[in-house]
Amino acid sequence: MAQLQAISSSSSPNFIFYGPKQDPFLHPDKLGARASELYGHTIVHSNGNLTKACSNKAIQAVLSSEKETVASSAGSGGVLRKKLNKVVLAYSGGLDTSVIVPWLRENYGCEVVCFTADVGQGVSELKGLEEKAKASGACQLVVKDLREEFVKDYIYPCLRAGAIYERKYLLGTSMARPVIAKVRFELTFFALNPELNVVAPWREWEIRGREDAIEYAKKHNVPVPVTKKSIYSRDRNLWHLSHEGDILEDPANEPQKDMYMMSVDPEDAPNQPEYVEIGIVSGLPISVNGKELSPASLLSELNEIGGRHGIGRIDMVENRLVGMKSRGVYETPGGTILFAAARELESLTLDRETIQVKDTLALKYAELVYAGRWFDPLRESMDAFMEKITATTTGSVTLKLYKGSVTVTGRKSPYSLYRQDISSFESGQIYDQADAAGFIRLYGLPMRVRAMLEN
Repeated sequence: MAQLQAISSSSSPNFIFYGPKQDPFLHPDKLGARASELYGHTIVHSNGNLTKACSNKAIQAVLSSEKETVASSAGSGGVLRKKLNKVVLAYSGGLDTSVIVPWLRENYGCEVVCFTADVGQGVSELKGLEEKAKASGACQLVVKDLREEFVKDYIYPCLRAGAIYERKYLLGTSMARPVIAKVRFELTFFALNPELNVVAPWREWEIRGREDAIEYAKKHNVPVPVTKKSIYSRDRNLWHLSHEGDILEDPANEPQKDMYMMSVDPEDAPNQPEYVEIGIVSGLPISVNGKELSPASLLSELNEIGGRHGIGRIDMVENRLVGMKSRGVYETPGGTILFAAARELESLTLDRETIQVKDTLALKYAELVYAGRWFDPLRESMDAFMEKITATTTGSVTLKLYKGSVTVTGRKSPYSLYRQDISSFESGQIYDQADAAGFIRLYGLPMRVRAMLEN
């Protein structure tokens, strides 16, 4: 597979970059939480030097230099198009990025270099991606493995914070956006260079929906993964798999059994339960059944275990950022297990007031992540709070997995606030049951006063 040539980051900053979301096609009318921080922008320059920063390592490609020539306006919008040399496209192989390749070539006369961030889409989605990119008209494809960074720096903070959007959604797509979007943030300062140009395909082209995109793909002989008859919109990464569109657009329709890909139907799951022990240190998982694993490996292990027991299926109608409602079905087997374990361990290590404040902040944390505001100072500040209060959330939780359900069967921690000698119904030296009489009399005083007034 073709690779970008790594050179010093001090080289010329002139570059070309495009960043759509790593999802199947999304029409601008549906923009909301699913819209990537990268979505719809191409930063271009006539010189051939391209800079791509990822994981704090500059990757640059030296491309051939040509003169920039102004072309005539194209499309009904009268957008001034320019002759460009090369463009780098954040490529998933889905419908949107597949049609953008020929569109860029057709409208800007440029070569297209595709870049794919591997956040755990799976071998099946990455296999043949280079051939597909080239068949769409790209000159080469570059793949960067970001799985460990994705889990460690994005999934785990959300897990520690207990961030769940609207009671159900475990933010699978939302957490993947910032690790991909990080490229754009690290390169944003280049936009201050007056020699750079910005291309926004979503504001320029005349494609208005999935069927338009499919027709465009057929016209340009571009292989696409969907048809008009089977038009599910899916987004897969190491954390989850989402399903939207097709029959799911009617909230009254039950999802088809063969739609699911990460988990078996709970009815078809094993008839015997499986027990799994999750080891946690300072609010973050480190082991499965006593075996220490890297973040990405640990999540992969739990996805396999949870998937075979039908764990983590969610069907919900959610509120998108722009106000519309959207129906989605999600599979998050490993994530569901981890959330259950982390929350249960906190029942031992956190006091009542701390849990209440944490749960309140978790709602706002989830909203910020869903809205694409990962780099917002507020989220970063809340993350510092979450890290501080979970410093003692260390221990292990044992769960029973059975036909789609996760049941906690045991939890232990060296920092447990639970004391059997205090909690016992037997009278003890620390807590005497007789002490409750005075407390109950005082605690119930407001109710007694109200009753006296009403009578």
